[in-house]
Order: sequence, then structure tokens, then C-alpha cells
Amino acid sequence: MKHALLALFAVAIIALLPCCKSGDQNEKPVFNPHPTAAYLSPEESMKKMYLPEGYSIELVASEPMIQEPVAITWDANGRMYVAEMLTYMRDADASDEQLPLSRIMLLEDTDNDGKMDKSSVFIDSLLLPRMMQSVGNELLVNETNTITITSYKDTDGDGKADVKRVVYKNDAYTASDANMEHQRSGLDWNIDNWMYMTYEGLRFRYVNGMIEADTIHSGGSGQWGVTHDNYGRLFYSSAGGETPVLGFQINPVYGKLGFPDEFTPEFQQVWSIMATPDVEGGVKRLRPNNTLNHFTACCGQSIYRGDALPKDFVGDYLVCEPVGRIIRRAKVETKEGKTTLKNAYDSAEFIASQDMNFRPVNTATGPDGNLYIVDMYRGIIQQGNWTKPGTFLRNKIDSLGLAANIDHGRIYRVVYNGGKRDPQPKMLDEPVDKLVQYLGHANGWWRDNAQKLIVISGDKTVVPELKNIVAGKATDAGNKGNALARLHALWTLDGLHAVDNNVLLQAFADADPQVRRAAVWISESWLKKNDAAMIEEVTKLQKDPSYDVRVQVLLSMSQSGATAAQAVVKTIVDNNAGNEMIKATKDALEKAAIVKALAARVSGLPQNDRRAVLNGAVIFRSLCSNCHGNEGKGIAGVTSVMTAPALQGSKFLKLSQKDNAIRILLNGLSGPVDGKTYASEMPSMAANNNGWIASVLSYVRFEFGDHGGKNNDLIGVRSDEVKKMREENEGRDKPWTEGELMKK
Repeated sequence: MKHALLALFAVAIIALLPCCKSGDQNEKPVFNPHPTAAYLSPEESMKKMYLPEGYSIELVASEPMIQEPVAITWDANGRMYVAEMLTYMRDADASDEQLPLSRIMLLEDTDNDGKMDKSSVFIDSLLLPRMMQSVGNELLVNETNTITITSYKDTDGDGKADVKRVVYKNDAYTASDANMEHQRSGLDWNIDNWMYMTYEGLRFRYVNGMIEADTIHSGGSGQWGVTHDNYGRLFYSSAGGETPVLGFQINPVYGKLGFPDEFTPEFQQVWSIMATPDVEGGVKRLRPNNTLNHFTACCGQSIYRGDALPKDFVGDYLVCEPVGRIIRRAKVETKEGKTTLKNAYDSAEFIASQDMNFRPVNTATGPDGNLYIVDMYRGIIQQGNWTKPGTFLRNKIDSLGLAANIDHGRIYRVVYNGGKRDPQPKMLDEPVDKLVQYLGHANGWWRDNAQKLIVISGDKTVVPELKNIVAGKATDAGNKGNALARLHALWTLDGLHAVDNNVLLQAFADADPQVRRAAVWISESWLKKNDAAMIEEVTKLQKDPSYDVRVQVLLSMSQSGATAAQAVVKTIVDNNAGNEMIKATKDALEKAAIVKALAARVSGLPQNDRRAVLNGAVIFRSLCSNCHGNEGKGIAGVTSVMTAPALQGSKFLKLSQKDNAIRILLNGLSGPVDGKTYASEMPSMAANNNGWIASVLSYVRFEFGDHGGKNNDLIGVRSDEVKKMREENEGRDKPWTEGELMKK
């Protein structure tokens, strides 16, 4: 009730604001309760956008040069690649969506005025391209319904790829073509020289022209988009889970860690400046004035790392909400190792539009130091699974005429006070020794690309200068005394396999905690080999003044099986008992170890079932084991009465009892089971979403069910099966009894 009153109050305040002047993006507009779906030119659309004082939007590219853009990236010479999903929702029935008619465009600014003036179809005949990463003169690309990564290269300079080769293929990883939204995205080259993606528990490394994969045993995360900050912290989002940011506390290779208060409930509210009735969730997702009340399509996040916007913008988190026609800006704060986020504005957004077709789906820091926005500019932004005839959203699509707007798209640049732009890069044309000078550039785009190019070159002639930078003896003025330069030099050495003990010892003693943290991270190669000398040196950092460093020592030492390393892990936990991040990190590591051990046993299951079982194992150990025990044998209470029934051998975990198992989690179970009474009653888990319930049941059916020890493809429980059972028993407000269930 309190939140509802606050929301109504905020809406009332917005309605009293003065009308914006024509073309003035900094004066808040009158709330528009009845927007239309009419097509607007880029110039007209920009007049409908609101940004805070000092900021403005500039057009970089639009239709017909581009259509249906979903993602952008640049090569090291500043040429822009644009992934276009040309068959995405051309009508509300998703007709012909699976046809390979999409493409990637190559755009260039030949006169350096900041606006693209040359374009070519770099790759055509693609199936909804999902991921791109520029690597030297190549572009790595992934399409929908596959995990295959293909390299494309233009060898004759005509702007069209003429060399194609597969650099990664794994037939064990497949994707259903039933839902193209719930698939992989990203391919973000992080500071640790690994490329990260969403959805799947894998990360990639580019080695000698091919892709090598590494398993992330804790599973994949996120949905559309993944990004990193200056120090390698990853940020995901999940539209399906309506979660605007997640996965940023620790690197996913160590496990999964999140806090209930890493952002407040208010952070999930969104603040549109017009009615947004086309919401998949229906009226429950709308305020009384028909505005979206909660993130539902969060996607395309980035950390601003440029040098053209104010300094207080650097490190801020941007995430798109195309249903709300807004882009959120959040402040990121790390205190005693724990990271939290909060909206940069009070009940308002960084960018908000009154154009119904404004559909921001991605953001990025550009080579010129400004913030870029990918606007798909279309009517329908929800995939066909949720736009079927008769649904709330379909009715809105039809009544508002949203299906009419297709084949458009814009790319914008956010500038501040007239705009500042870094010069056009020419890194592909420069020798490796000159690239080193960019490791300390004020714009993170330049630092990242310089590191990447040096690493893929394999040229070790720059190793002495990189070591000088780490030691604080840089010969280039831009890198001298620059902590970010030392950080990138350290990771570049790691990518070149040129880190030695002396380099790490110097970095352990660096004045900047993020350099010390990176050195600990890199030292894992030694720690995993139980190198006694390195363990001794890392041990010295267990009481580092920075909790970021202490947490990394805990994470990295946990990768070693040496007695001395494990002793440090225990000491850090014991000495920091009052620190929330340290305690949670240790818990995450323990859960990850369980999942890692389980991973080998589920190898025979279908991929989706494997993922569900592994996710369910973490949930079970966190919650269910408190009553059922880690081994599913139950726990004896203080009166020797079992707290809950044993799961091992339970008749409700037989393969044929899937529906009953779902019923129990949705509504609970009371009374005797197999003639025995228990100290507690199985409560309803219905407050959790369908995927959560499906994961838990997939795990307990695999671990404790009667399936003859075989990896049966009937073990897994799917979200749609839980949804169906939830709908069948809607209105039931009491737990089931054994007798009722056995009659089903």
C-alpha cells in the first residue's frame, strides 16, 4: 500500500510539470496519457525524449541505412558493425521468424562529423544474429538456435565479408527454436581476456585464431546483454526474471552470489513519461495511469567507461527498458567488498521518451568516448510466445496498431554540453609497440581494444615495456602513474603468457587495490599448482586494507588444494566474521563445489535438464536441506521425530509422479505420509516462479528419485509444466494430503 501511494503521488507530480519546448530535451514534458503508435522521423522522435540538464541526443544512423538493429560493436579502427534481426516479430504471429534473412551491416563515418555516411552489408542470410565480437580484422558472430561461433573477414576492402570459417562448434549445446528470447547473448571480452555470454555456463578464449571454451559450473546467468566495468566485474540482467541487474558480486567461475538488498525494491520501479499499456503482464504490471510499474524487459546494459561525459558518470550502470521506453542510469557503489546499485534520479529516469516506437535494446561506450544507444524503433517488442490471440498484450497490439511499424531503427549518441569526441581510432594500422600507449587512455574502449590487439598478436617484443608499466616505470607519459594502465598492462602480460613471479610481487605491492586484486586473480595459475612460494606471498594480502582484495584472496586461495591455502581461507572467514561479503562468498564457494561435483553426473541429460538440475542443487542446499537433509534422508528433530519425510525412495519422486511432485511444491503437503507423522508440514512454495520450482524438482528427481540410476530424459521438469499445474489448481488455498494425491 505504501509503495502504491508513493507511485500515485509521483505520477501526480509528473502531471503538473510544465510542457517541454519544441526540441528541448532537458525540460520535463507533461505526462501523456494517450500516446499514439504513429511513425516519427528520427528528428521528430528526438524531440519526444527527455534527458537531464546538459545532456542531449544526437543521431548517428537510422533507416534506411539500418533496420531492426539489436546490437553494435566497433572494430579497432572505429568502424561500426550493426546486428539486425530482420525477421523478428514482423507481425503479432511471428510469421517467418525462423527464416535466415537477417544481416550485419558495416557503417563508417568517412568525414568524421560523428554521423555514419557509408554502409555495406557485411554479412547477409543470417538467422537472427545474437552475438558479435571484433577481433583484429575478423568479426566473430553467433546466430540464434546454435552455440556455433563463426569468424568473418573482408580481405578485399569492399565492406563485405568474403572469408568465413567456424571457430567454435559444440553439438552438445543446442537451443530450442520455440523461444528465441531465451537464448545466448553477449560475447563480451572482459579484462581477464575471457569472453562472457549469457544463458549458458560457458566462457570463451581466442587462442591462435580459434575459440577455446571453459565451463562455468555454477551455470549461466542473464538474458539479453552482459557487460563489465573497469576492473572486470560482470553485470547481467534478466527480462524473464524482471531483474534489471544481477551476477555482479563475484565472477561466475567461482559460483553465484547475490544479496536481497544489493538494490532496493524501489530500484525495480520504472518511471515512464507516457502511458505504456502494451505490457505482457497485463493490468498487474500497470499503475492506475497505465504506466509500467516494474522492470519487465530489462536488457542491453553497459557500464559507462568513456571520457566525453562528466566524470561522475564513469562507472555508472545503464540498462534499457523498451516496454517503458526508458533507460535507467544507476550509481554503483562497493563498500567492504559488497556492491550495491541505486537509481541516479529520484522517481525519474536518465532517458525517457513519449514516442511509442522508441525501443532501446542496447547501450555501449563508443570509441569517441560518448554513450551509444541502439533503438530498434518498432511497435512490437515482445516475442510471439506472449502475443497469441486473446492475450492482454495481443489486444493492445491490435487496438493500438503496433504491428504496423517494422523495418526501422536508429542509433543515437548521448553527448554532454555540445559534445566532445575522441579522435577516430586507427589501431588496426598501428604497430604493437604504439598500442601500448593506449593502455592508460581515459576512454575504456581504447584500453580494451589495445589490450585485445596486443594479446591476439602474440607479439612479445612489448613485454619489457609492459613490465615497466606494472613496475611504475612507464616510458610513455600517458601510462606513467596511471593505475588503469598498470591494470591493463598486467592483464596484457597475462594474455601473452608473460607474467612471472617478479611481476606479481610488484603488483601485490601496488598502491591501487584493484591492481593488487588483479594480481591475486592472476596468481591462481600458481595457486592451483600448490606453489608454496606463491601461496606464501598471497597470504600476506589476507588482511589487505581493501575488502575487494580480501575477497579475491578468499576466492583465489579456494582454488588451491594445498593445506596452507585452505588455512588462509579459514582464517579470512574467521577474522572477518562480521563482514557480510566474506561470509556470503564462502557460502557461494561451497555451493559451487557441490554443483561442480554434480556436473559430471548429469552429463547424459539433455542440456536444458542439466541446467535445471544444477540450478536446483544450489536452491536445495540453501533451503530444502534444512528439513530434508543434504542427502535427502530427513533430519531428526529434538524429540527424535523426523522434521520432514525422506526424499530418497519417495513415491512422489517416481518418474510417473511428476504432476504430483509439482502439486506438492505449489500447495504443500500435510498429514501422515506412508503412515508416519512429522514435526513440520511441507509449506507451499508457490511464491517462487515456475522456473525456480522446475529447477528444484529437476534436482530432487535426479538425485533422490527412482529412475534406476539412469540419466533418463524424463527426469527434468519444465517451467511450462509448472505453469500448467498452477493454472489447473488455481484457487486452491490448502495443502494436499497423501490420499488426495494418490487418487490423481
